[in-house]
Amino acid sequence: MLQSFWCWPKSRTKEIINWVATISPDYDAKTEIVAVSQTLPGHSEHTICSLFVTFAASVEAGHQALEQANKTRPEGCIIEELNQPTNLPDQYVNQAAANPLGHRYCADNAYVSDDADIGSVLEHSFTTLPHPKAFALYYAMGGACTRRQLPDMALSMQTDHYFALYTVWEDEVDDERCQGWVRQTMKGVERESQGAYLGDSDFQIRRTRFWADDNAKRLMELRQKWDPEGRICGYLDIDDASGVNGLANVHEWKELINS
Repeated sequence: MLQSFWCWPKSRTKEIINWVATISPDYDAKTEIVAVSQTLPGHSEHTICSLFVTFAASVEAGHQALEQANKTRPEGCIIEELNQPTNLPDQYVNQAAANPLGHRYCADNAYVSDDADIGSVLEHSFTTLPHPKAFALYYAMGGACTRRQLPDMALSMQTDHYFALYTVWEDEVDDERCQGWVRQTMKGVERESQGAYLGDSDFQIRRTRFWADDNAKRLMELRQKWDPEGRICGYLDIDDASGVNGLANVHEWKELINS
């Protein structure tokens, strides 16, 4: 495992996201590519960072996989680390640092439409984080990931652009401010989205699509067939109104915003 990592001033956000989106579709399939807005240790405000982590059979193959990003990354980095060795334990340490215990969280996400101007759609969310521990993430899923024929699976809602907010803070006095920021930010992104990943969604706040239409229909039919009394916990939407019928899998939030 090797990684290349860069950070730029947040004023470069749109440029960096567009670079990541452009380079991803034809990139080596064994390389994970993300852009993250975060506040780094020793910095007073958040920056826009990009991380390329590759899984290769040899060091030479890893260098080759990262070469395209190393050569084309925009200049003017605050931090630059090329072809650094890494491993899964180190990656877990980094994740734990970004998601500390004993904090308050508000998360949301969206699969942004393939044809969206992704840099413009995400620029506001990446540059207005309400707390130094909050971060916004863009995961480039383009090309090999989303163009392949999917098997018979639950994760059927995908686009080229996955976006997530993880708003992290310590004190409940900041609850309204941080949660309100997430709601307002998602209103702008939702207009350009196709749906969301169910695992980081709050069904009492936002109701959208979580599966391809045929998959959603089949899933709800199976729930009703095998659990008609609703003994297994449902989706906890407002007043648990969906009951045994389950989620409608419609872009309700988008329709409400546009109206």
